[in-house]
Amino acid sequence: MNAPSNAADRIDPRRMMAFIAMCFGMFMALLDIQIVSASLAEIQAGLAASSDEIPWVQTAYLMAEVVAIPLSGFLSRALGTRTLFALSSAGFTLASVMCGITSSIDGMIVWRALQGFIGGGMIPTVFAAAFTVFPPSRQSMVSPIIGLIATMAPTVGPTVGGYLTDAMSWHWLFFINVIPGIAVTAAALALIDFDKPDYSLLNRFDWWGLIAMAGFLGALEYVLEEGPRYYWLEDDTIAYAAAFSALSAAAFFYRALTAPAPIVDLRAYGDRNFAIGSMFSFVLGIGLYGLTYLYPVYLAQVRGYNALMIGETMFVSGLAMFASAPIVGRLVAKVDPRFVLMGGFLLFAAGTLQMYFVTKDWDFWELLWPQIFRGVGLMCAIVPVTNTALGTLPPDRVKNASGLFNLSRNLGGAIGLAAINTMFNNRMDLHLARLHDSVSWSRGPAIDMLANLTARFHDFGSNAQAMALKEMSLMARLQASVMSFADIFLLLTILFVALAALGIVMRRPAAPAGAAADAH
Repeated sequence: MNAPSNAADRIDPRRMMAFIAMCFGMFMALLDIQIVSASLAEIQAGLAASSDEIPWVQTAYLMAEVVAIPLSGFLSRALGTRTLFALSSAGFTLASVMCGITSSIDGMIVWRALQGFIGGGMIPTVFAAAFTVFPPSRQSMVSPIIGLIATMAPTVGPTVGGYLTDAMSWHWLFFINVIPGIAVTAAALALIDFDKPDYSLLNRFDWWGLIAMAGFLGALEYVLEEGPRYYWLEDDTIAYAAAFSALSAAAFFYRALTAPAPIVDLRAYGDRNFAIGSMFSFVLGIGLYGLTYLYPVYLAQVRGYNALMIGETMFVSGLAMFASAPIVGRLVAKVDPRFVLMGGFLLFAAGTLQMYFVTKDWDFWELLWPQIFRGVGLMCAIVPVTNTALGTLPPDRVKNASGLFNLSRNLGGAIGLAAINTMFNNRMDLHLARLHDSVSWSRGPAIDMLANLTARFHDFGSNAQAMALKEMSLMARLQASVMSFADIFLLLTILFVALAALGIVMRRPAAPAGAAADAH
């Protein structure tokens, strides 16, 4: 009815096209976190890498990205959104090409690190744009888009990677970025006009703060990635990296609190909603990256699935996210977003509680509902978390806060994966010991099983009993593995229920102007 109100709520088509192009860039950067996870064996063979070297294809990307994400807020203010995003997209595309054509593991690690660092600048820039470019009454439409991309891209990464490697070769894991990357770069240069750069900030660039932040976050990411494999501080390299991270953290926080123009402004944590929202984002990272890791490991180790079969099974979560995104967007606009947030974490908990009863025989249909609950829960959680954390901040603080908000999700994923791996190893050892203790060779069932297995291998003569014992050992190990998965899913259930209960602590964001009118 009100013409000025309608004019204020109108979205400029040029800006909408620019935002869509930015979303494609963010999707590429997030997809590449997990796209290699299902194809590391093929990359290892193609580059003649050792088993110790190949994990760095992922670790290098994550270490560099986790440094770039909080830095993006400063660079966005200094260079402007247009320049930063165009440079990030172009650099990411070039690094992708170099990853695809490299012939050595050393080259792959270097280019993956550059790819992660340059691409990391795109992710928080999109979140910031959603809350500074569009009017508040339209943010309920935009938030589900970025929420869908932020959760769906890592989830479908193994699926896309499995298909590409199976259909062509592992090189196309990187070449797939070239055409979209060129298109996004051109669109960013032609369409983005959200803000003006402030080059004077570069004259006060806090180099010591950057070095300290890189040491703190980079070393921390290394410790979290490599710690579970090398028994944490029992390994000298892990211990030195942890000490270096702690010292760098002290230097970083000192610079952040005392420098005239800190590399990261921590004042956003003074806002209660942002602080609590970042905590929710941290746990959301555990659910997003932890479950994206757990399901493929279960399917590979217990069910014996290959990369393509894992991808086809995991795709259910992506479909659930895509289907629920528009519904969640409308729901958040009409219902207290805190209740939607709490419902999202309870859906997470429902899915992980179902997985507590997992057996070695669970297949696609048994995993169907847990994955649907996970997909819908992700959307129900990330949209209100993003709205309540970033939507209550003044516009001039959103760019910096967006970097911190996204960093919390990535750190949650890194710490969650480290904890999951450590817990899995510990519970595996415990369950194996208990199973061995419970199988007494004087018990009838054990003797009967050994006799049956020995009879099955009778064609191997004197080796039959040894093969039967080995088969029983493998069966015990498989059962211990399944029991360890169940323990982890139970712990995640408790965590998600506890976070759902904390949702009531957040302040309800003020209803955006024009929302009531939109509802009619």
